[in-house]
Amino acid sequence: MSQSLSNVLIHLVFSTKDRTAWLRKSETRDRLFAYLATVANNQGCPPVLVGGYEDHVHLLVNLSRTKTISDLVRGLKTSASSWIKTQFPALHSFQWQGGYGVFSVSESRRDDVCEYIRNQEEHHRQRTFQEEFREMCRRHCIELDEKYVWD
Repeated sequence: MSQSLSNVLIHLVFSTKDRTAWLRKSETRDRLFAYLATVANNQGCPPVLVGGYEDHVHLLVNLSRTKTISDLVRGLKTSASSWIKTQFPALHSFQWQGGYGVFSVSESRRDDVCEYIRNQEEHHRQRTFQEEFREMCRRHCIELDEKYVWD
């Protein structure tokens, strides 16, 4: 085969440093989500949906054949952190957590993950980010070491 093809959907999740609610205002979140979508697209990873809540983000993207996950995340976090501090001077101390979670998504579950991301505000009326993340890891058979995951 002379052409390389792929359709690798990933659900990427990361939070603000210490899960601080830097993204409390919906205008801040909406603008950040649009910015993250642009950054992902510019890195060759077309976004399906970007969302989240006050202290974290979810991105469903189609991973490029030539991009590593760690390079994608580094680009997203670095660019968005600088952008937030420029666009919202009151958030001059903004930081992302050091790590992230990434989960594979089959094409058949794409709509389910989109629905999950769209309903973040309602979802977090009942559960914290930590509870949500623990459950995502459990569903994907990832063991957490609590002393390292919440930096």
